[in-house]
Amino acid sequence: MTAVFHGQGHDAHPSLRLAAHGRQDRHAGLESGRWRLLPFRRERAHGAVRHLDSGSGRGGVSDDGAPTQARPEAGATDHPVHEIAAAWERERPGTPVSSIRIVTPIWQLAKLFGDDRSRVLARAGVDAATLDLLSVLRRSGPPYTLSTRELSQRSLVTAGAVSQRVARAEREGLVKRHPAQGRPRTVRVTLTTTGHEVVEATVDHVLHREAELISGLTSDQQTQLAELLCVLLQQVQHRADDNRITHVGQD
Repeated sequence: MTAVFHGQGHDAHPSLRLAAHGRQDRHAGLESGRWRLLPFRRERAHGAVRHLDSGSGRGGVSDDGAPTQARPEAGATDHPVHEIAAAWERERPGTPVSSIRIVTPIWQLAKLFGDDRSRVLARAGVDAATLDLLSVLRRSGPPYTLSTRELSQRSLVTAGAVSQRVARAEREGLVKRHPAQGRPRTVRVTLTTTGHEVVEATVDHVLHREAELISGLTSDQQTQLAELLCVLLQQVQHRADDNRITHVGQD
């Protein structure tokens, strides 16, 4: 995915498609604010403290309603992944374990982000593959038209997968296909007005939600992490001899 939306979860539900009854349902969602962001609620798994504000550091309430004092956030070294790495280091001295502290959290984050996005898309009534298609067309700029070959290159999925996505989106009235001028064998795909409305509402909701999820990092931390992840991705692609970037568990 050079597609904007990366990292769909392993169970990102491809069956979560736009309502079959079409425009009325979609427009009702757009007009009624069905995509409004809900307050993010975080609960501690084993404690009695509930935080209604993510990352605020304030106290909460116990299960019996009594106020509690704020607890300090766990340090990075308290994460179970460090215990796993230390255990392997103890049991197998000399075995390289540094990757565990990096790869394991990446897998865990991919799962968390993917599952969360699946829920967001389910509420919006859009499946991940359709959103990817609409997003690629929307980012191309007016007139929001690309050939199926360009869609395949920009989505980093096979031509067959693009064909299926386009056919499904066309049935929903989100895109339309037509031959290229002077090149009848080249198929062009254009975003419709309905498709434009759907992608605008959904992208806005997805990106606001994901900005909320990473808001525990400062701006500088986000910049540093983004740069390091780009370096890591390029290095892993080179060493794995694999330049594809696709949705996790998709295509």
